[in-house]
Amino acid sequence: MSTLTYPEAIGVGLLQGVTELFPVSSLGHSILLPALLGGKIQHDLDMTAEGSSYLAALVALHLATALALVVYFWKDWVRVVSGLVGSIRHRRVETRNEKLAWLLILSTIPVGVAGLALEKALRNALGKPVPAAVFLALNGLVLLGAERLKRGGSGRRRAGHAAPVDEPGTDPAVASDHRLTKLGYGQGAWIGAAQILALFPGISRSGVTMSAGILRGLHHEDAARFSFLLATPVILAASALKVPELFKPENSAVLGPVAAGSVAAFVAGYISVRFLTKYFETRSLTPFAVYCFLAGVGSAVYLSI
Repeated sequence: MSTLTYPEAIGVGLLQGVTELFPVSSLGHSILLPALLGGKIQHDLDMTAEGSSYLAALVALHLATALALVVYFWKDWVRVVSGLVGSIRHRRVETRNEKLAWLLILSTIPVGVAGLALEKALRNALGKPVPAAVFLALNGLVLLGAERLKRGGSGRRRAGHAAPVDEPGTDPAVASDHRLTKLGYGQGAWIGAAQILALFPGISRSGVTMSAGILRGLHHEDAARFSFLLATPVILAASALKVPELFKPENSAVLGPVAAGSVAAFVAGYISVRFLTKYFETRSLTPFAVYCFLAGVGSAVYLSI
């Protein structure tokens, strides 16, 4: 049986906290990096090995990243929950907070259903290094395609697509949430359904969700914000189903390392979301697209030799 050491758990925690939120696929990197490093690390971090606790550990690290999102977007979630409670109590959807609450719920349903039906089968069939590398390269093409389709063939923003300017004194988070509520429920569900592609190891949840949002007319900062808000309930729900596996007797030896890795994932996730919310105010997905394509192609070639 493979074991998970403290250095390995902390390293994977830092990797998870960053790659879950950056549009580069946390699962793809969690599969590829051990394969590229080889040796004991590859043995310990092989989720397909019999008796491996790596997959259960990854779920705990995902949970830590989701908690970082909850902390960062705490005020948003207070507004969302209050809007949901008010909507249910009064049996109507009138305020922007109420609209945002139901938009997030309806946008989460497609990936929730698909995850229950397909996640295990896809992970078992494709959770290997070479397929993950191929899908990572495809992820880069998806990101680049979204940028090209949004900006047009010249690479310049189309007229009328400049980022909106908020009124002086307006909370940028509130203004962004209000812009998101201009989405129709069908548009939100379409963007949320893009997360289904992230069931393929190497496809980034945040990347495909942002790409779908951009294609539906959202600006980068709003697409990123919607992506992070959508990811939170999905990760929390998946963790609630799988984290109990970590407390089985056969996994008792890794609880300490997983706890340390979870702290690392929380810190890395919080720093990442702070950075990305600022980054996407003025910048695009293109650097991540180039990285994913080159890293995916390079890894596929190297691992196939």
